[in-house]
Amino acid sequence: MKSLCRTIPIPLCLIALLGLPLADSGSQGQDELLARIRRVETGIVAVDSRTDAGTTTITDRMVRTGIPGVSLTVIHDGRIEWAKAYGVREAGKTEPVTPRTLFQAASISKPVAAAGALRLAQDGLLQLDEDVNQQLVMWKVPENEFTRSKKVTLRGILTHSAGLTVHGFPGYAAGGQVPGLLQVLDGIEPANSAPIRVDTEPGMKSRYSGGGFCVLQQLIIDLTGKPFAQFMRDTVLARLGMRDSAYEQPLPPGLQERAAAGHRADGTVIEGKFHIYPEMAAAGLWTTPSDLASFAIELQEARAGISHRLLSQETATDMLTPRFDGRGLGIRVLGEGRSARFEHGGSNAGFRCQMVAMMETGDGAVVMTNSDAGAVLAAEIIRSIAKEYRWPEVQQRP
Repeated sequence: MKSLCRTIPIPLCLIALLGLPLADSGSQGQDELLARIRRVETGIVAVDSRTDAGTTTITDRMVRTGIPGVSLTVIHDGRIEWAKAYGVREAGKTEPVTPRTLFQAASISKPVAAAGALRLAQDGLLQLDEDVNQQLVMWKVPENEFTRSKKVTLRGILTHSAGLTVHGFPGYAAGGQVPGLLQVLDGIEPANSAPIRVDTEPGMKSRYSGGGFCVLQQLIIDLTGKPFAQFMRDTVLARLGMRDSAYEQPLPPGLQERAAAGHRADGTVIEGKFHIYPEMAAAGLWTTPSDLASFAIELQEARAGISHRLLSQETATDMLTPRFDGRGLGIRVLGEGRSARFEHGGSNAGFRCQMVAMMETGDGAVVMTNSDAGAVLAAEIIRSIAKEYRWPEVQQRP
């Protein structure tokens, strides 16, 4: 795997992020990359060929599906090769999406939060297989008949096998009442989700639980004494140079100015432009595809023993080892050999996104959209990237 884009001088890295090759690659290299980008853009095949047969382009699909904005970043040979954005931040307005426009990462917040928790475990401050109630202070997982013999652990939370309830969260309209995390954990008004409880014996099965990541969020707050957003900024985001990322909910004014508005599938703007998510570890990250690509590259390099800035090789390998239903620690892990990859999708009100990274080849991609209709297009773009960059065949299938 080659060195990261972020390790080269800043001006060259910025050129790469604009979708152009590094300056020392020459005109031939520039032409080759521009041709590659063009093939990705024009090689879109609809997932459902019954409704939209044949090959088309990213922008044509955006028009057909009513998606206002798309931003994407491509990882190749362990570095960010190019990034590009399409469309507008808000339907009916003219401000374009750029590679530095912020989108809600939705559930891709989870693997980033998981990495923060794993750093605490690596430093000996958390135990992956210990009862989380031993370190929770402000709130405890309520005991019941399901926790008599087996307890909720951090490993269980990260693999979605802790028996905890609440799949996901709808968020809160801007300007309305927003609950605190403790209210979310107990389902107390103005929380709009059910109490987070154990309703099946921990360790028996995998069942996706955003609620578990709210427990993780409270655990980190109790352990470090820091607001969760500050902990994540200091421990993960700043450490990896993710300067266009934040867990603050709502976003500070300076970042709101660069944020995309979320849209319903019919193209209408979400009331208040986007929802607020106090469930930060589960759904609260604002970021860009390039920042998420930097995170994915760090996991690739940590697993390979190249980087130790965030996680050791041992910890990264543990994170990227599949267990229940192909789940690693906070992230899904699929495939074997050259097709081995880690990935996560995201679905918040008005936003859909996808992150995929190959573990052996150092390739990958992140696609973010500002529409409830964006999941299909994100998958189509990733398939086009996979074909162009010759990812293993499993990545190219519908």
